[in-house]
Amino acid sequence: MLQTFFQQCAQLGIDITSTWARYGGQYLTGMYNTITLAILATLIGCIIGFICGILNTIPCGPGDNIVKRVVLRIIRVVIRIYVEVFRGTPMILQAVFIYYGLPYFTGSVRWPSVFIAALVIVSINTGAYMAESVRGGFLSIDPGQTESAKAIGMTHVQTMLYVIIPQALRVLLPQIGNNLIINIKDTSVMFIISYGELFSVHRAAVGATYLYFPSAAIEMTAYFSMTLIASLILRWLEKRMDGSDNYELVNEDQLVGAAGTYTHPVKGSPYDEHSKEAQKFQQQRQWAENRKNSEASDVGNRSLDQRGER
Repeated sequence: MLQTFFQQCAQLGIDITSTWARYGGQYLTGMYNTITLAILATLIGCIIGFICGILNTIPCGPGDNIVKRVVLRIIRVVIRIYVEVFRGTPMILQAVFIYYGLPYFTGSVRWPSVFIAALVIVSINTGAYMAESVRGGFLSIDPGQTESAKAIGMTHVQTMLYVIIPQALRVLLPQIGNNLIINIKDTSVMFIISYGELFSVHRAAVGATYLYFPSAAIEMTAYFSMTLIASLILRWLEKRMDGSDNYELVNEDQLVGAAGTYTHPVKGSPYDEHSKEAQKFQQQRQWAENRKNSEASDVGNRSLDQRGER
């Protein structure tokens, strides 16, 4: 049985080699199309998610204008419907509805290219997931940050762009990375609209050679390589955003004494309380204070004498 297993492994290597020799260029093209679509769709989806997050967090109270309250209520209802629909349905069906639905209802209007259609589909799907992630990221920021921004006269948009989003971006970076990795894998459903991504190459190779498992092994290795590289890059970005782990206080700072890191002056310097110069300075200061008190006492005694003569 062990010998049979090794024979099968050897045959698998031969089949993989022959499949790659015949379709290797197409596999590489499919990987390029997949990673391009995944990166662009993730970026656009993040923008959609941040826009939805900003619109969802616009302050609105009973004292605001009725028009503002109605408009914000409509916007939030639309965002909620959008999020629930695209999170609650499979991407493959979304691709069918969006790509084939446009010419079905318009009759003549069609998508300019399959890539643009695929980009719109994956971006909208990613934006639905990012909208909720961004909302949670904004809520994780201390409300005092928003109150401080309002106190100095910043608008809601300015507060989001310059105060909240820079802090929330670090919190959301792992989720953005997850969406990128998910998109690398989920773009495989774009074969339904004939987009030339990696999985469509696998289907074409299997249809011509009937070597399903060898082609699947190549496919699995390619997807794992792309997601692993993406994970390593995202980990590197997280470390870069975290900054250095070593923070050293500057001893020359005037406030460093309050931090518990005060160091005594150099012995013999004018700032050393045990040096001769410091002692002489203290004696002169004490003599000046005594003289000032003595003069004040003399002035007071003179005033009392003048009052007694009167």
